[in-house]
Amino acid sequence: MLGTWKSWAGRSFALIGVAAALYGIVGCSSKSDTDLKALAKGEMKDLAVEARPAPAPKVPFTDAAGRRRTLSDFKGKVVVLNLWATWCAPCVAEMPTLARLQSQSAGKPLVVVPVSLDAPEDRANAQAFLAKRPPLAFYAEPTYELARAFNPSVEGLPTTVLIDAEGRVRARLSGGADWSSPAAKSVLDKLVSGG
Repeated sequence: MLGTWKSWAGRSFALIGVAAALYGIVGCSSKSDTDLKALAKGEMKDLAVEARPAPAPKVPFTDAAGRRRTLSDFKGKVVVLNLWATWCAPCVAEMPTLARLQSQSAGKPLVVVPVSLDAPEDRANAQAFLAKRPPLAFYAEPTYELARAFNPSVEGLPTTVLIDAEGRVRARLSGGADWSSPAAKSVLDKLVSGG
């Protein structure tokens, strides 16, 4: 009888240990998401935080020189991926704030990646527009494959997707915003610090 009780008690403690470990793992991952949601105020009030961060799509796009790039090229940095087009008025309005964000983030592991979805015949116009907004670099993906590769797919422009240093999609904001605002800085600082 004593042996049976010890066996039962041992199994119970083992199960409690496993449950506690799982709770700790789940608690840690969801705490980061909760922290991001808590910071989503002001300009970031419409920020949609991913409950289960997934790897960023591997769809290629090109840089100003026409070289093939992917989001994995930026691994190790927080990526502020902005999908935009010159025909989109809110995109044009928010671009200076993305340029300020990139300037303010000098020396930090954060990069703004504005990807133009303009048609190939409008590429030169889009590139000239972005050249007037240093220090932003120009990227293009006119097929919309990158926009469709997200889950759910990107429906409207501008859409900004936040990707952590491990290459996981953490949040997205549909519509224009001031990316140099204190609210945006709080969210991005949290991601930069590993939150």
